[in-house]
Amino acid sequence: MDKTISLAMLAGGILLVIFGVNASNSVSSDISRVFTDAPTDKAIWMLVGGIVVTVIGAMGLLRGSKN
Repeated sequence: MDKTISLAMLAGGILLVIFGVNASNSVSSDISRVFTDAPTDKAIWMLVGGIVVTVIGAMGLLRGSKN
C-alpha cells in the first residue's frame, strides 16, 4: 500500500473517530439513550469505521511499500 494512501486513511480514520465521539455526545444520541440505553447507530458506525480505517492506515504506514 502506498504511504500516501495509508496516511490519508489514518487521517480519515482519526476524523471519523472525532466525529463519532461528537455524535455520541449530541442531543439526538442523548434522546436515543433515554429509550434504548445506547447512542445512535450513526455514532456507533462512525466510531467503529473510524477505528477500523485508523488501524488499516497505521498498519500500512508501519509495513511500508514494497518498491
